[in-house]
Amino acid sequence: MQMNDVLEQSIEKLWQEELLFLKTLGSYESTLGNERNIQYFIEEYLKGMDLKTDSFDVEPSRISNYKNYGKPEWGYNNRPVMAGTFKADEGSSGRSLILQSHIDVVDAGPRSHWDTDPYTPAIRNGKMYGRGILDMKGGLAANIFALKAIEKAGIKLNGDIQIQTVIEEEVTGNGALALLDAGYVADGALIPEPTQHRILTSQVGVIYMRVTVTGAGAHVEKADQAQNAIMKAYKMIESLEKYRRYINDQKKHAAFKEHPHPLNVNVGKIIGGDWVSNVPVECTFEARVGFYPGTEPSDVQKEVQEWLIKHCESDEWLKDHLPEIEFFGFNAQGFEMNKNSDLYKSLSDSHYLVDDEEVKDLPFTATTDVRVFDEFDIPVTCYGPFGGNMHAPNEFIDLNSLKQTTRTIAYFIIDWCNRSK
Repeated sequence: MQMNDVLEQSIEKLWQEELLFLKTLGSYESTLGNERNIQYFIEEYLKGMDLKTDSFDVEPSRISNYKNYGKPEWGYNNRPVMAGTFKADEGSSGRSLILQSHIDVVDAGPRSHWDTDPYTPAIRNGKMYGRGILDMKGGLAANIFALKAIEKAGIKLNGDIQIQTVIEEEVTGNGALALLDAGYVADGALIPEPTQHRILTSQVGVIYMRVTVTGAGAHVEKADQAQNAIMKAYKMIESLEKYRRYINDQKKHAAFKEHPHPLNVNVGKIIGGDWVSNVPVECTFEARVGFYPGTEPSDVQKEVQEWLIKHCESDEWLKDHLPEIEFFGFNAQGFEMNKNSDLYKSLSDSHYLVDDEEVKDLPFTATTDVRVFDEFDIPVTCYGPFGGNMHAPNEFIDLNSLKQTTRTIAYFIIDWCNRSK
């Protein structure tokens, strides 16, 4: 029997187990600060596959000098990153590979907007629903079961494999940075983010910012003599909307020239006021700003800060009571992949073998942890399944696509790890 036939049979035999594994992953509410239990579960599962595992908490002092380090406003106690390692036979000359996934998810939001409980994954019409099922616990399942299928099929690998699971992909990238800093490196890396079977070839950089506006509070009776902080913050938000239009009107980066709107500025959170009959004295909002590869995050921070301050000049109150502007979380560089690399060729060949069509490139208008690998000069990209409603209610993964992704990753592992360095 041909190797491909044996591998395909192995993937098929493990399919129900893969679905159960993904359902279990989706039952963990692994939002920021709540990652410990899912990491313990994954580590025990990898131990059952005879992988050597290691897990530890992130130490900001160790990684703060890297350019992709994101400034946290929280602690790291009992929030581990984890790596499980498969070792090839001694003397093997194949290439090593990292298969990395993040296990942190964004908040599910109001449960009333979901058709089913976001942390009780449900299968309907060939799709599995749940928070984080697509972004990106499905990719994690594909990573693990691609390797498991290879093992069960008895196919030899000549290179080491690491299954890495990290925290804070959604907010700093410090989890991936901590593992690489600790020496968990390789000759190549793949992150199965949900790219719809496309290879990520570029992505924008991202910064997070917080703007605090101060007003002059009063009882609503004297509202005409007060300064409403929420309304003043709205002026700042209008200014950011103008900034969004301004940066998208500039000459586009070559990788994004076909994209109608590559740079997004999103106000994602606002807090203001304490009583409906009080004129609010303070309002804070948080925003995410995107920018092209090759641009320094610090330059964008300076530009957007100057933009906001300049737009305060037209307001009699704000010009004398300037907002406080802080930057936190993402300090993410942009990224461009070398399409002539062996990694791109190996993955595109594996995609063709499974999908029977040429792979498409993805210039991505958000950020992923690939930029961290780029800082360590490790060839890397993202490739993963189809789905929908990422970061929204009723998030889902297409299960046929998940199986296709598992197959592609399995062929990619075999091809990459059995090539000589």
